Amino acid sequence: MQSIPTQMAASPEALALATEILAGHGTMTAAIEQVGGLLSGLDGVDLVATTLVLLRPADTEQWIPLGERAWLREWRRPGAHCSVAPQEGGGPEQALTMPWLSPRARSSVIAVVDVERLPEEAAQDRRELTGCGVRAVVSQSISHHGVLYGSVAMAREEAGPWPESHLSDVRLLSAAVASRMAEELAQLALIDAIRRGDDAHRSKEHFFAALGHELRTPIAAILGTAELLGEDARERVETDGSGFAADVARDAGVVLRAAEQLHAVVEELLGTGQELGGGTETQWVDVAEALADVGHWLAAPARAGAITVSTDVAPGVLVRTTPSALRQILTNLLGNAIAYNSPGGSVHVTASRAIDEFGRPRVRIGVRDDGPGLTPEQQRQVFDPFVRFAGAEVRGTGLGLSLSRSLAERDGGLMGVESTPAEGSVFWLDLASS
Repeated sequence: MQSIPTQMAASPEALALATEILAGHGTMTAAIEQVGGLLSGLDGVDLVATTLVLLRPADTEQWIPLGERAWLREWRRPGAHCSVAPQEGGGPEQALTMPWLSPRARSSVIAVVDVERLPEEAAQDRRELTGCGVRAVVSQSISHHGVLYGSVAMAREEAGPWPESHLSDVRLLSAAVASRMAEELAQLALIDAIRRGDDAHRSKEHFFAALGHELRTPIAAILGTAELLGEDARERVETDGSGFAADVARDAGVVLRAAEQLHAVVEELLGTGQELGGGTETQWVDVAEALADVGHWLAAPARAGAITVSTDVAPGVLVRTTPSALRQILTNLLGNAIAYNSPGGSVHVTASRAIDEFGRPRVRIGVRDDGPGLTPEQQRQVFDPFVRFAGAEVRGTGLGLSLSRSLAERDGGLMGVESTPAEGSVFWLDLASS
């Protein structure tokens, strides 16, 4: 083995080529062709061989496949007879293994002055290289941060030492090719990840569309049938006072209320599932505008309960989320404040600015009600799914707060509650602000 100095000067041609490779000029295959052309033109070099794994050559015409994941390319001096390629008609099992030299070439460039003088433990390497007509060889793996992309080797049919400039050129160019390959594979991985993300998003949309159809169709049939059955039974009761018809009318009402509850759960899960599934980028959303929409939607139940809703939110207060997510969260908070309030009570909405521990601006939206309030135990459970503290007279799925918190946390926000039993509650939403 030839001793390799720590400091070696590369040729000006190798320096220029390495700079061009690292700058990303041309394709990766073209860069390797240039490396092979430069090294095979050095004095005393009979053969240059490059193997690639992980990255398939863009143009495979002059490359020899070694199985399904490896490729070999040779550059031979005119008149040279040595070759490391499998014989014509041979398979990848004829490729060189070099079990002693290959591991050593992974960490640094190696140079063999005479393969006949390799140690006894390198007997297989000696047999393989001698059989290829090689007496002296230089090899360096193409690797980056422990990932092997292939190798570069120079060979000679005569024994003898290698010029330091040759060794330096091999080391420099293999490192340049490895860095470029790592960058290209990272780009390919990113492209693949984006494609997979797009595929997943489309699959999610198809899933929710199919799920919505499969769930809504039978529920709609149950609702329609229960309504008709109840109407027919009530008409029969009014006509002849049938006791059986009265029982049917009562049971139809039970079925109808259960189906309506199931329909509400399905709609809430599907709507929030699509929102949490992504596909919509966050943006600056005006809190006052969102509150105006929600107030309009909830005007009827507020009037029915004689609930006064007031807001203290200045125009132009912006939070980072999606318009649909903010409106869904506020609908849940205000809807609960109205539904769980005392008759003739009030709901007050505020938006206050704050600075978090990292110096970033935040906005906290608070929804205060005059309801019965929550005990400390209820406050710990209120954001759990399917948790409800009201009686059957107050409709709800028990999912609104749980799903709202998921939406808030997705956008880097927080949700919480402050409450005193018999004095009401304040549910708050904290989001990044401009």
